[in-house]
Amino acid sequence: MSRRLFCISGLVTCVVGSGLARADETADKRIVRDMTGASVAVPAHPQRIADLWFAHNEVLAMLGAADRIVVTVDRPANQPWLFRLNPQLSKARAVMPGTASAEALLADSVDLVFVSAGLTRAGSLREAGFPVLDMTFQDVGGLLRSVALTADVLNDSVARDRAASYKARLEADLEYFQKSLSSVSEDKKPRVLHVMSLSPLLVDGGETIIDQWIRYAGGRNAAGSLHGVKRPVTMEQIQVWDPDVIIIQGGVAVPNQGNAPAGWDALRAVREERVFANPVGVFPWDRYGSEFLLQLRWAGALLQPDLFGGYDLKGGMKVFYQTYFGRDVSDDEIGRMLAGQPPG
Repeated sequence: MSRRLFCISGLVTCVVGSGLARADETADKRIVRDMTGASVAVPAHPQRIADLWFAHNEVLAMLGAADRIVVTVDRPANQPWLFRLNPQLSKARAVMPGTASAEALLADSVDLVFVSAGLTRAGSLREAGFPVLDMTFQDVGGLLRSVALTADVLNDSVARDRAASYKARLEADLEYFQKSLSSVSEDKKPRVLHVMSLSPLLVDGGETIIDQWIRYAGGRNAAGSLHGVKRPVTMEQIQVWDPDVIIIQGGVAVPNQGNAPAGWDALRAVREERVFANPVGVFPWDRYGSEFLLQLRWAGALLQPDLFGGYDLKGGMKVFYQTYFGRDVSDDEIGRMLAGQPPG
């Protein structure tokens, strides 16, 4: 593994400590810096939040603030487990990404807005006087900084305690995976292709959080020469890579003989029955959400079973959702998440 993948803990300690400012605070206003470094005056205790980035809605829910979301881009049809574990979110007004207007948010009495610059052009919202925080991140360090920043903005003990617990747990797991794999040579690590879409064919390359969990779990990213997520490729390119393992994004059906792309059946991973559907939870485990913790354990057992196969993932899931979402999940719900299925 490259050295930059293992600088996460040190990086997080630095960015969390330096990402927050305290100048010019008043009883009802605090100054923080968002993920881009921009200084933003936010309410000391925000109560009516518009969260306009899919992934960040999960962070708010994890920190106990789902009931403060009054406008969201998420919908039960797209993120059913988010709404199952956080039914209070069903009271929020749903908007399409990029369509939230200042007038409508004023009518909703919104006092804080979270965005991702790739989805929402927030200039008009800022001009209207809304405090807008860009929460975009690309890697594990960014995930942890986002959680810490969100907890600081929410400014309550539940959010702070959960954020601190999550940071400690994830950093400990990253160290554990690093040490466990220290004696495993690169040629003993399977080449893994993460497929985001089959039609069109889109895969996830290097310099992404997907690339990081593949490497931390003991694999090599077959598409690592590409940079970024959702990169278009041809079947001919996938055949050149001929990965040992293919992981299909959660919620996307694993192809069968009747609907597979031409050339699919010739791939090594398909011939050796090493094609897997990724689990789905409150957010897709394999993308930019807090269930990265569970993704590491699932992928580790899949890619390096001799090292990580003994972990009780189902038990770990029960602890995770109770600890960070305050919800008990049943055995049936666990089974459906692991199969990439929505609630029954």
